[in-house]
Amino acid sequence: MTKKNLIPMLLMALSANAIANSACDKPRNDFDDLYCLNKVYQQADTDLNAAYKSLATKLDADGKSALKQGQLGWMRERNAQCSRSEDGHFLVDLECATTRTVQRVQFLQDRERECVSAGCQNSKL
Repeated sequence: MTKKNLIPMLLMALSANAIANSACDKPRNDFDDLYCLNKVYQQADTDLNAAYKSLATKLDADGKSALKQGQLGWMRERNAQCSRSEDGHFLVDLECATTRTVQRVQFLQDRERECVSAGCQNSKL
């Protein structure tokens, strides 16, 4: 690919991103709302995975086991509160899932901060 072809492609990508961001600034319909909320959820999920991995690197074997069990329990609770099956359809409340995920990220970051400042407390995981 030549530089001559690369510039228009970059401009198109930037334009598409600007359009997507402006659609989230002023959603026109329920589909825009869903698209934008999904983007926020995906970022929260990415942040969750990063926070989990970062905290896990600071824990001993017992702490990692406690963290994993706590995470699995949290996932079951989130799923129970933010999704349901109805008439053969599986429904997810993305706003609920996003809120719970952001809260879990904060929890994991708080535990990591404790590990760094005062030592890891496996009982809190």
